[in-house]
Amino acid sequence: MYYHPNLIAFFPQLAVQPFFHMIANSIAADIGAEHPREIIATTLVAFALSSILTGLSFFALGALKLGVIIGFFPRHILVGCIGGVGAFLIETGLTVSMRMSEEDFTMTLETLRTMFLNPHMLALWTIPLVLAIFLRFITHKYHHQLIFPLYFMAIPIIFYIIVAAAGLPLGDLRREGWLFDSGSASQVHWYEFYTYFDYRLVRFGPLWSTLPTQFALLFFNILHPPLNVPALAVSLYEDVDTDKELVGHGYSNLLSGLVGSVPNYLVYVNTLLFYRVGGDNRIAGFLLVIATAILLFVGTGPIAYLPVVVVGALIYVLGIDLVKEALWDTRHRVSRMEYITIVSIMIMMTVFDFVIGVLFGIVVSCFFFVVQNSQRKSIRAIHTGDTTMSAVRRPSLQRAYIRDVAKQTTILRLQGFLFFGTITHVEETIRNLLERPSWQESPIRFLVVDFTLVAGVDMSAAEAFVRIQRLLSARSITLVFCGFTPDSAVGKALQNVDVLGAEGVELFSTLNDAMEWTENAYLRSWFRSHKIEGSSTAFPMPVQQDSDADLRHISDSSVRSPRRSYVHTVGNRTIGAEIAPRHPSPEVTPEPLNTLIKAFSSNEGIDAQRLGAIVKYFSKIVAPAGHVLWRQGDSPDGLYIIESGVLRATYEFAAPTKHFEESMVPGTVAGELSALSNSPRNATCTVEHNATMWKLSMQGLDKLRQEELQLSALFTQLVLKAAKTDYDILLSAIASRQ
Repeated sequence: MYYHPNLIAFFPQLAVQPFFHMIANSIAADIGAEHPREIIATTLVAFALSSILTGLSFFALGALKLGVIIGFFPRHILVGCIGGVGAFLIETGLTVSMRMSEEDFTMTLETLRTMFLNPHMLALWTIPLVLAIFLRFITHKYHHQLIFPLYFMAIPIIFYIIVAAAGLPLGDLRREGWLFDSGSASQVHWYEFYTYFDYRLVRFGPLWSTLPTQFALLFFNILHPPLNVPALAVSLYEDVDTDKELVGHGYSNLLSGLVGSVPNYLVYVNTLLFYRVGGDNRIAGFLLVIATAILLFVGTGPIAYLPVVVVGALIYVLGIDLVKEALWDTRHRVSRMEYITIVSIMIMMTVFDFVIGVLFGIVVSCFFFVVQNSQRKSIRAIHTGDTTMSAVRRPSLQRAYIRDVAKQTTILRLQGFLFFGTITHVEETIRNLLERPSWQESPIRFLVVDFTLVAGVDMSAAEAFVRIQRLLSARSITLVFCGFTPDSAVGKALQNVDVLGAEGVELFSTLNDAMEWTENAYLRSWFRSHKIEGSSTAFPMPVQQDSDADLRHISDSSVRSPRRSYVHTVGNRTIGAEIAPRHPSPEVTPEPLNTLIKAFSSNEGIDAQRLGAIVKYFSKIVAPAGHVLWRQGDSPDGLYIIESGVLRATYEFAAPTKHFEESMVPGTVAGELSALSNSPRNATCTVEHNATMWKLSMQGLDKLRQEELQLSALFTQLVLKAAKTDYDILLSAIASRQ
């Protein structure tokens, strides 16, 4: 889009006249009525100073590339402003056509009687309105750019033909409102304005006292281009470089101030009309400059011969177009609330003024934004721990135990921005989980709240979690936060209300870490309640520093608590079946047979004697923490069964999940799929805790297939069954991060 300085109003707009009155009255009061020449000189300098301040502000905004901020201004507010301008133009068309001032034109019963019952007044405003409507019927069918200017050139020609044919005196037509009355202004030359500039008469004290009003006017002036420029872009369906427009406004106002004129900015209506009649190039701009210069030297005399119906019809056309664009064209393109906002802005701009309408639109938009986002559920999903398990490979019986008892873990996955309008639904959902009959049917031991998809938390939402924590603490439920760090925006918001440091509250950076911690707490509860020594190596250590906190969280005030009894019952049925045959004398089963049995103990009808025939193909491997067993993409060297320690597998994927980690604990198999399929490794495997492993190398696997075909098939089947369970859980954990 080209910037046309000549399309800027070089005369005070109606909206800014109160500011100029305030400046002039302030200067007159300070100087005194007995010094009229000093008042005039100081006032003119004050007006020019306001132009310079406005120009510097516009230039700074454009040069600093701050126009991009305007892109965040809601479009439906701009459309409402467009409709408000259209309504104002229709009202202006009525006042111009009936030769009434804006102060005299009020929508009262007396005004309506004058408009409709006075035949002369009815003819004055209906004829240009009919001409405007007729033009729109023509342009709806034909779209040539010359139609518009030729139509308005034909109106005065037809008007004077009728006047000549009827022999009507021009003086009578002027008195009756059919022609403009230029008054005595035509006798004043434009250069006489500068005779009032006498810098020797300027009073700087009263001038500086107008600065508060100057800054208020500056703010008002700055408000218009950020609204008018994007609104013009919407009407013209063109992209606009707002920064370039602001720089152009800066130059224009600086030049205006230097020549002693008042602030100026792009006139939306004039520019829109200029573009719609084909003035979208530099040649048209230069032609308009020439025409304006001619009128400057000729004066306002020709205006006295311009029919009022021409100006009235032109104003009506623009007003009807803008109202149609705001109300009719958007009826199927915006939501109901946005449409209400558009209509309300138009009403407020018509009843009050431009600024009030814009401010009202912003307030209404904020209100509707809160209402709309309050209706959007901030809870993305609710899971239980048996369907969302951590990516930790555990012995099959331990996993069976966790899958059963983890029904007492509830995962609440949140999304969006949590504020006073959305947190209510979250709080009500949690309260419903703790009330009967929901509590009796599914008691909760851990409530995991995942903030991974949460953009931020306001103070009201943060304080709601304080209430939630107190409610959960009364039920001996541990509140587990995850998906953020303490130094993040969410973390700082929760720290400000002291909920992160409260008792019974844990924090982890990822959902996987949080689920690993809760699963470890379940395992510790069963192992320690049975006082089984050495059980700490049966599962990985929690991701945070160990303490007795997990025992406190998982314990209930009553020894006969249904939650605690259920945990022990399930543990006896699952893990107890694994521990009982080996306790208190685990040495009766040698290694690696003991680890093999542990790894495949969930398979019914497992034959320990047949598995014993496989142990000769395994070799013992001892690796320290930090040792890399293999890297992603390496050729397989075999599979490993973990006797003690912890391994960590790191997967590198394409977006959106670029990085994922999986823990492997004693009694599990590592590297099995790539070894059985003889394909490259799909992850990098590192020893996290000093590990003792039993390795079945690729050579040993081939030898087993050659010497013990049936035993090899049985072993492969056991490994694949375990692998399917492991990878189902792994894929579920990866999907939970999406």
